Amino acid sequence: MKPLQIAIDGPVAAGKGDISARLAREIGLVYIYTGAMYRALALACITRSVPRKEADRVLAVLGDTDIDLVEPDKDSAFPYKVLLGGTDVTDRISDPDVSMGASDVSTIPEVRQEMVKRQQEIARGKRVVMEGRDIGLRVLPDARLKIYLTASLEERVKRRQLQWQAKGITKPFDEVYEETKDRDAQDMGRSTDPLQKLPDAWLLDSTGMTQEQVVNAVKTELHKRQLL
Repeated sequence: MKPLQIAIDGPVAAGKGDISARLAREIGLVYIYTGAMYRALALACITRSVPRKEADRVLAVLGDTDIDLVEPDKDSAFPYKVLLGGTDVTDRISDPDVSMGASDVSTIPEVRQEMVKRQQEIARGKRVVMEGRDIGLRVLPDARLKIYLTASLEERVKRRQLQWQAKGITKPFDEVYEETKDRDAQDMGRSTDPLQKLPDAWLLDSTGMTQEQVVNAVKTELHKRQLL
C-alpha cells in the first residue's frame, strides 16, 4: 500500500493520543506517540538526578540511552509501549513529574534535532499517524494530511482531571488549570520549534466532540482529499 503519513499537532489534552490510536486502528495505520520519547528521556534524567534544563548533561543521557516504541501487549490499557533501556516504562511516563520534565528537555534544540531524526527513521516508508507538537513542521513536513487538533482550555482541563482520576489522583480544577496554562506557555513559547498551527494544517477544534465524532471528522477529511 502507498505510504500515508498523517501528522497531528496540538496542545496538551487536546485528545491527540486517543484520536491517533483510534484512527490507526480503524484505517490500518501505525500509531507513533513521539511525546513518549521526550517523556522517556525526562524519566532517564530524573532517575540519574540530571537537571532537565542543563543541555550538555541531558544530551549525554540521550546519547547513551535506548528508547524504543514497540507494539503494546494485547491486554495493555495503552495503545503504545515504551521501553527505556529495555525496561517497560509505559505507565511511569504519564506521571506529573515526567510530564513537566518532558516539556523541559524538549526546549533544548539539540535534543529536538536528535529526536526528529529518530522519529523520521521510525516513520520512513510506513503508513503512520504521528502526534506531538512539531510533527507537521519538522518530523513529517511532507505529511499528506496535517491536523492541528485543539479544544478550549476549560475542556482540556476537564480532560486532564479525568486522566488523573483514572490513575487514582484527585486534583482540583484550579490546580489543573494552572498546570495546563503553564504547559501551553512553555510549549508555545520555546525558542526551537514552538507549538503552532501551520498554514497548511487543517484546524480541528474538538470542544464538545466525542472521540468517535473527531475520528469520523478526520476520516471525512481524508475521503475529501482522496487519501482513503
